[in-house]
Amino acid sequence: MKAIIPVAGAGTKLRPHTYTQPKALIPLAGKTILSIIVDQLVEAGVKEFIFIIGYLGDKIQDFVEEKYPYLETHFIQQHERMGIGHAILLTREIVKEDEIIVVLGDSICEYDVKEVVDSQTSLLAVKRVDDPRDFGVAEINEEGLITRVVEKPQIPKSNMALTGIYRIRETRLLFECLDNNFRGNVTSYGEFNLTDALECMIGGGATIRAYKVKNWFDCGKKESLLASNATLLKKMGQSIAADKPFENTIIIPPVSIAAGCDISNSIIGPNVAIGECVTISDSIIKDSIIGSFADLKDIVLTQSLIGSDTEVRGESRSLNIGDNTEIDLGKR
Repeated sequence: MKAIIPVAGAGTKLRPHTYTQPKALIPLAGKTILSIIVDQLVEAGVKEFIFIIGYLGDKIQDFVEEKYPYLETHFIQQHERMGIGHAILLTREIVKEDEIIVVLGDSICEYDVKEVVDSQTSLLAVKRVDDPRDFGVAEINEEGLITRVVEKPQIPKSNMALTGIYRIRETRLLFECLDNNFRGNVTSYGEFNLTDALECMIGGGATIRAYKVKNWFDCGKKESLLASNATLLKKMGQSIAADKPFENTIIIPPVSIAAGCDISNSIIGPNVAIGECVTISDSIIKDSIIGSFADLKDIVLTQSLIGSDTEVRGESRSLNIGDNTEIDLGKR
């Protein structure tokens, strides 16, 4: 069993943060998006991972090699972003005919990972959504088998969206379909989508079941990322590094505070995740994510996403600030 995690996207909806930080490494509930995904798979017994990297891929590789030195890892460069289908096709020589689980690098779900990994049939993870037109959509029969998959249908016949988790047993057929689509220039919305290859597999006789996840956390935009952070903090529990005392500070759970932080004369929480070595003084922060090595003073923040190595001074705002930034919000 090999796990494939595509993390080559540029994360344009989370800019300015993704100019200097891959989306998969944005902090979330005391971890990173990528570490949550990898930890789930490791706990289910997966030991070999293929990461498809591109934009800022060296940061992904450095993070994985430092945090998971005990795993067998491969890194494949996708030089041109031609779609998830193309990305998976690049892994063919490493996968060979082994069974795989593909988890998109921004797909965090609550589900029984071991049940999916150990499944005797191919599975696609799905979740009911209100408006499926922005997703890949699965049509499912009464036996729970997927009869058709369509990428972003304008007139959906199902409201079961693909959540970005794909457990595939028939890997030879998958790669044949991917290769045929690539050679035949079969695209959807200008990209070689994995959805089209899955539809080809169904047409070729593959048995693919639908697997309904309990929860699906959206990490694609600032607002949804903050909402996911709040939900995951409640589910995963509070985590506060105890290496430094926080002078004259009130903590309102749930929060996550990494090691090396210096916090004084402040109110932190609820729903706040703070990275390593952050300095905060005379501030009130709630419903926000603060990147590592940030320096905040005399500020009131809510619904804010603050990048690493950032300095902020001033008054109450809702901010979306990238890494390596210095901002003074003092009165003129």
